[in-house]
Amino acid sequence: MSLQPRPLIAINGLLNAGPTKKLELATRYADAILKHGGIPVAIPPIGGPTDVERLLARVDGVLLSGGDDFDTARLGLGPVHPAATLTPSEKQEFDFVLVRAVIARKVPVLGICYGMQLLGLAEGARIHQHLPDDRPGSQPHKGDVVHAVDVEPETKLSRLVRERSLDVVSRHHQALASVAEPWRVCARDREGLIEAIERSGHPFAVGVQWHPELSREGTPNDRIFQGLVGAAAIAATQRALGVHA
Repeated sequence: MSLQPRPLIAINGLLNAGPTKKLELATRYADAILKHGGIPVAIPPIGGPTDVERLLARVDGVLLSGGDDFDTARLGLGPVHPAATLTPSEKQEFDFVLVRAVIARKVPVLGICYGMQLLGLAEGARIHQHLPDDRPGSQPHKGDVVHAVDVEPETKLSRLVRERSLDVVSRHHQALASVAEPWRVCARDREGLIEAIERSGHPFAVGVQWHPELSREGTPNDRIFQGLVGAAAIAATQRALGVHA
């Protein structure tokens, strides 16, 4: 019998805060996890720190999906831009509880778009609220535009994708302006915009501003999901053997 089980990976989603609150999660995220050997499970933004700890005790990895915009006023990062589509306050608060617990417990995590920004903001990053207002004349990043990113050498991301540059699918108007240690930038676009980050001192904590799940199958973007699932499989094995990261 193999000692390496198929890892269970929790995925957050959007909160529809209408009269009947609903979790909304594009199935493409779950498809990507399933395709690369994981078992996806959706998590609603409900409960407090104790509930999050119980959740993380039972899963092997976390995927932070794309989403709406941050309420920067609540984060002490300035007034909200008029173009922002705000994440409901209860989801934003839950997501920060979740990501800080993920970091503290060293649970393998991949953040995509909003999810990457969440990883950085949880530990001191700054954010561009609206492109191109904050970077006049910059290339478009909304509407599934495809553009190149350059991967920094000697990074976890470079070892994953095994390429110095990638063509990526982009659909965002907010972006990280800076990160704080122990996070480091591991990819930028050709105009210097931060496109990927990773955290030292953590077995697998990677964020990408683009949407690797929207790239064609068989591209190096697949290896990003392979990296998450592989790290989660190691975590599952360690837990089964009673070994702590």
